[in-house]
Amino acid sequence: MSKDLKSKYEKLYREMLLIRRFEERAGQLYGMGKIGGFCHLYIGQEAVATGLFASARENDKHITSYRAHGHALIAGVDAKYVMAELMGKSTGCSKGKGGSMHIFAADKGFYGGHGIVGAQVSLGTGLAFADHYLGNKNATYVYYGDGAAHQGQVYESFNLAKLWNLPVIYIIENNEYAMGTSVSRSTAFTDLSKRGESFGIPGMKVNGMDVLEVEKAGIKAREHVTSGKGPILLEILTYRYRGHSMSDPAKYRSKEEVEKYREDDPIVTFREFLLKEKYMTEDALKALENAVKDEVMKCVEFCENSPEPDEEELFTDIY
Repeated sequence: MSKDLKSKYEKLYREMLLIRRFEERAGQLYGMGKIGGFCHLYIGQEAVATGLFASARENDKHITSYRAHGHALIAGVDAKYVMAELMGKSTGCSKGKGGSMHIFAADKGFYGGHGIVGAQVSLGTGLAFADHYLGNKNATYVYYGDGAAHQGQVYESFNLAKLWNLPVIYIIENNEYAMGTSVSRSTAFTDLSKRGESFGIPGMKVNGMDVLEVEKAGIKAREHVTSGKGPILLEILTYRYRGHSMSDPAKYRSKEEVEKYREDDPIVTFREFLLKEKYMTEDALKALENAVKDEVMKCVEFCENSPEPDEEELFTDIY
């Protein structure tokens, strides 16, 4: 057994588990009134961000929508600073002024967290243009949902990205529902991986419930865009177990449907893989799981003891 492979798999499991436990706790805090505004959880989709970040290089860039907590954590933002942002504390990674939807950490290569549906696609294309202009070998990972896939600015971005062969990976996190509307009810052509074909952008369909499959697709996509071939589109098939946001009871889908997808839970199935292939023992997994649980508990304690922003902060970081 390769020691490097064992270490890599342990890291992937830990990252997915951290997102899951963080989001579960965020949901509890929201219910207690300690997180305000909107709050969109990533529960069920952990393998997507984890696998793609594993395929990225140090100076690559990532940009996503308002369902951003998991991406920020995998980018390397300390969990306590992400949680503090959700709770509106001054120690948050956006000084407590961005909240759940506007997490930002450019020093980690993470450019948000954007509340306007599809807006990050154009912004991410701009980030890729900067790398193209500078002539480096970096890639930009642009994440958006199946609902945003119908937005006009997405196709304007496709056109420019292919015209200039920009090093951008467009990633549709297809969790099957745009708020409460299923893909089958919102588009006549449901194979979103082919949405870039008329622009000359190839597409791939990926199993987003398997972190290793996601990483494999990410590596292939990154090689494509950094070799001068221009953009590529990944439709990653995933599923969110919770509602669109914390205010969504998700009555538009059946309990049976959710349970069916839970059979392919990316964390549970990867845990089983680690045990079966003897990459980790049951005791080692439990120790890791307890460590993640403790980390989340400590980050909440840190946030509880952090101050809210001063009133003067109303006039900083604005145009």
